[in-house]
Amino acid sequence: MYPEVGFTKGEVIDYYVRAAGVILPHLKGRPITRIRYPNGVNAPSFFEKNAPAGTPKWVRRETLPVPGSSSGRETLDFVVVDEVATLVWLANLAAIELHTPQWRLDGSRPLEPDLLVADLDPGPPAGLAECCLVAVAAKHRFSADGLTPYPKTSGKKGMQLMCRLPGGQSSDEVAAYARSVAEDLERALPELVTARMTKSLRPRKVFFDWSQNAAAKTTVSPYSLRAGPSPTVSAPLLWDEVEAGAVRPLSPGEVLARLEEHGDLLAPLVSPK
Repeated sequence: MYPEVGFTKGEVIDYYVRAAGVILPHLKGRPITRIRYPNGVNAPSFFEKNAPAGTPKWVRRETLPVPGSSSGRETLDFVVVDEVATLVWLANLAAIELHTPQWRLDGSRPLEPDLLVADLDPGPPAGLAECCLVAVAAKHRFSADGLTPYPKTSGKKGMQLMCRLPGGQSSDEVAAYARSVAEDLERALPELVTARMTKSLRPRKVFFDWSQNAAAKTTVSPYSLRAGPSPTVSAPLLWDEVEAGAVRPLSPGEVLARLEEHGDLLAPLVSPK
């Protein structure tokens, strides 16, 4: 799957099995979008939302509306990963990356969002060090509104902050709130933050992407592998690491070792309380 370093499909499956105990609570009840790399990360990939032909009967599927879909269909049969067997089945299909929305399903009925995500995307030459500065500022901004943000790497060049929501808000309301936070930070730190998607505004700044809170958008799930020259993981971080600027992409082996030491640092996002 990662030919430059010799990381095989067997090792992809092995990682997902060993990390399943922490991955599954974050995937449970969420329709999943996959990025598949059937011939490895150096070959063409494709996004997949619909359950593929030949999906086993024991895989959970839910039919959901997809207004404005590029496929021209009104509904798609989404896969929902609630058990290890489904996770292994997807890994065997070379579904390296797993992306989910900020809401869950009650049966086949979408619920209100239970998560807020802020995607911090640096425009070169800005990088993870600048993301850390923005993350700390955003932490204080969210905390002022009673939210507790939890940081994780994107597994690539950026970071995400995730907050558990109290409920009672629509996806549109959450996106509007996240946008207001982004605009506040842009006003406070104009040399460092942009809240606007315009690419010409993004060099040397961190784009605070609030739009992934829209109901139709997805974000890479915690502990998902990412495609690149070598395997990396969208991995939870300690705030001490973020405040020190000591953040970098983490390998599957490093993430498994961190799980032994810290457990799931994002467990509060899926706690029943």
